[in-house]
Amino acid sequence: MNKKVPLRQCVGCREMKDKRELIRVVHAPDGTISLDFKGKMNGRGAYVCKCKDCLEKAIKNKGLERAFKEAIPTSVYDSLLKESESFEQ
Repeated sequence: MNKKVPLRQCVGCREMKDKRELIRVVHAPDGTISLDFKGKMNGRGAYVCKCKDCLEKAIKNKGLERAFKEAIPTSVYDSLLKESESFEQ
């Protein structure tokens, strides 16, 4: 019997992909926004592909802002850019 593969939608390219192929950004109950690499943190999550192009689309179309209904600190975008560069190498 095959297990279901959990799919999530990227806020950049809007494609459904395997949850493990995406980076999870979490809006915690205390109001902080951070990256969640294990997928276990409490709070509302939004997902972005690991490629730089999708991240740039998410920044341009304000995908994370829409997902969390608030402004995203530039430090979160900086850490996402750093992570996407490390995956492309």
